[in-house]
Amino acid sequence: MSNSAFIPEMVGAEPPLGIYSHVIGIDIVRTSEKDFFVLEDNTRTPYGVSYMLENRKTMMHMFPDLFSKNRVAAVENYPENLLKTLESVAPRDLDREPTIALLAPGPFNSAYYEHSFLADQMGVELVEGQDFVVLDGALQMKTILGPTQVDVLYRRIDDEFLDPLVFRPDSVLGVPGLFDLYRGGRVTIVSAPGAGIADDKAIYSYIPEIIQFYTGRAPILQNVPTYNC
Repeated sequence: MSNSAFIPEMVGAEPPLGIYSHVIGIDIVRTSEKDFFVLEDNTRTPYGVSYMLENRKTMMHMFPDLFSKNRVAAVENYPENLLKTLESVAPRDLDREPTIALLAPGPFNSAYYEHSFLADQMGVELVEGQDFVVLDGALQMKTILGPTQVDVLYRRIDDEFLDPLVFRPDSVLGVPGLFDLYRGGRVTIVSAPGAGIADDKAIYSYIPEIIQFYTGRAPILQNVPTYNC
């Protein structure tokens, strides 16, 4: 209860399809030729995939023989798969294709390149909190053609900035009234508020047991050796 990632307002709230973390970033370290360990998990707003995609393009251009002679898994379909994931968790009662937007903190954020890159690759709007208003029980995006309802919000801001009426009252990054819409099933937030509790370091040492419990199999990769005090 005292954990900073725990959000009491999420108690009793059920995210669409029961999915809390839709995008997870797993940091892996290589300790020898064949040994890899999981350094940490990131379940709230992981970043860095855009640099991986751009790096792959550069590598394929500079070292084409490396890829032609080895079985290297493709990564260029990531934006397409991400878009499909976002579409799949839209509110169930829609009678149209879901409208998706990427909520970013703005151009002064260190990861803004990735925000704009992913929005462009997926073909969705890149927005900030000031671009929204809660109107008629829906999240409306301000456009030159008038308000447009947004059904899935891929947020790249932390929980405490999402809604100044519920979390930090001094936040100018979020949208007043957004959390009530979320709890009411009127909009999907990806990933769910409070999902960060799963990547807290207090949970890390239990992850292998959690994987074993839910999958019935031992994890493929092991944690970096960690000890419970």
